[in-house]
Amino acid sequence: MSTIDQTIDVDVPVRTAYDQWTQFEEFPHFMEGVKEVRQISDTLTRWATEIQGVDREFDATILEQEPDVVVAWASVDGTMHAGRVTFEPLGPGRTRVTAHIEWKPESFVEKVGAAVGADDRQVKKDLHKFKEFIESRRTETGAWRGTVRDGHPMP
Repeated sequence: MSTIDQTIDVDVPVRTAYDQWTQFEEFPHFMEGVKEVRQISDTLTRWATEIQGVDREFDATILEQEPDVVVAWASVDGTMHAGRVTFEPLGPGRTRVTAHIEWKPESFVEKVGAAVGADDRQVKKDLHKFKEFIESRRTETGAWRGTVRDGHPMP
């Protein structure tokens, strides 16, 4: 199991950072290796990735989502992948975004990459791209303000 923890501060309000993160279909704009994310339902996403020449498709379910606080997910098939992203206001126009990701490298290349910290560096790079993306726009491309607990949307 590989665990990655990265944090970045972005110069936008917490609501803007959080709302953008809920726009999963926009992830390919700032996440290297993510070819496509489709939102199937409020809690189900379908991912297509290509990382180091390895193509993968998997579904992930949103386990927890609280506006302006957290988005957490886990894969439901394919590669074991889970994560949690938290949002902490640092003032009226600044937010700390913290990503905690766990995944199980499968191929030899993935295992070597995880061992030398390539996956950690990639998440750090993707968070920097997220920072550039949201700060250059100054506004989110959309938002989903619903709450999810234990994988179920709350009324």
